[in-house]
Amino acid sequence: MNTTYYDHGTPAERWERARMFFDAKDYAAAARVLGALVEEVPEQTGPRLLLARAYYHSAQLRRAETELRVLVERDPVEHYARLMLGRTLERQGRQAEAESHLRIASALAGDFERV
Repeated sequence: MNTTYYDHGTPAERWERARMFFDAKDYAAAARVLGALVEEVPEQTGPRLLLARAYYHSAQLRRAETELRVLVERDPVEHYARLMLGRTLERQGRQAEAESHLRIASALAGDFERV
């Protein structure tokens, strides 16, 4: 498979390309660009979070879960990663596991009704 188009350019150019694919709802293409970008800059939250979202929207739930767990482990108060992890676990039918992440996400967002 030729990946030249997906891997071409600076990290900033690839980030913009990935966002264009994501915005066009071509989540698989966005994930192809973002996968290499995350390997190159693993410490950056933005590309990893967008990669997790691309996996989520393309029903690659195990991959989404893996990326989200890295984010939550690195930054336990990253609200959106917690929320996405909870929703990803829900979509996999793992409600009990999802609930704790969703409660934490609600508390971090200031929504204490769910807590």
